[in-house]
Amino acid sequence: MAHGLGGTRDAGLEPYASRFAEAGYVVLLFDYRHFGASDGDPRQLLSIRRQLQDWAGAIAFARQMPQVDPDRIALWGSSFSGGHVIVAAARDGNIAALSAQGPMMDGWAALRNYIRYAGVADLIKLACLGIWDQLRALAGCSPVTVPVIGKPGELAAMSTPDAYAGYMAIAPPGWHNEIGARMALTLGTYRPIALAGKVSCPALIQVCRQDSVAPAAVAIETARRMGARAELKQYDCGHFDIYTGQHFEQAVHDQLDFFNRVLNR
Repeated sequence: MAHGLGGTRDAGLEPYASRFAEAGYVVLLFDYRHFGASDGDPRQLLSIRRQLQDWAGAIAFARQMPQVDPDRIALWGSSFSGGHVIVAAARDGNIAALSAQGPMMDGWAALRNYIRYAGVADLIKLACLGIWDQLRALAGCSPVTVPVIGKPGELAAMSTPDAYAGYMAIAPPGWHNEIGARMALTLGTYRPIALAGKVSCPALIQVCRQDSVAPAAVAIETARRMGARAELKQYDCGHFDIYTGQHFEQAVHDQLDFFNRVLNR
């Protein structure tokens, strides 16, 4: 288990992990390098390549744990990591199951969505800051960061009407609302949906129908491309609602039901 864009393991994921552990599962909930309790400098750097390497490393570590059946490894992702688990499973080839909730399956679709709610000007500003950040990195200078979340009208990676309040509802004390601006240069080309057909394990795709951040239609299309291997669940909620309250309860119930069935528990 790992978090989405700019998140850490203690930002709304521990309730899910606790439910899985209470049900008898061994849970490996980790922070990506550069974030939270993990090391890695500079801090708050989102590298898709490195995060996928961290997924591969976490899977390899789990397989070496004596209390874990190496043939029954399941992946759990949410938001940005909901796309990561598709890529990780496709590359690994021996994952037993995966669950992706509110997943970001297509960076190009996410950029088009960003333009709809924030405008072309803000996207250009993010891109310019990303270029400046990358140039500074090549020169060995400190990174240029942007807020992960902002209120409508503020420049941030996410500034939908529900982003600030929704993220802060799960953010732990001391969480850093910043991320390396260079992420804006790679987001648009990251398309987990392109690997949907290469995932061989059962998958639970959970879609928030009112998702303002990760386009729901792309997640639904991802499930369609996976055919009979995918189970699609849709919830009448927004991107951040699924972490709390009744929507959390329904989501974790469906996840446990899915894992219990496909992992033969």
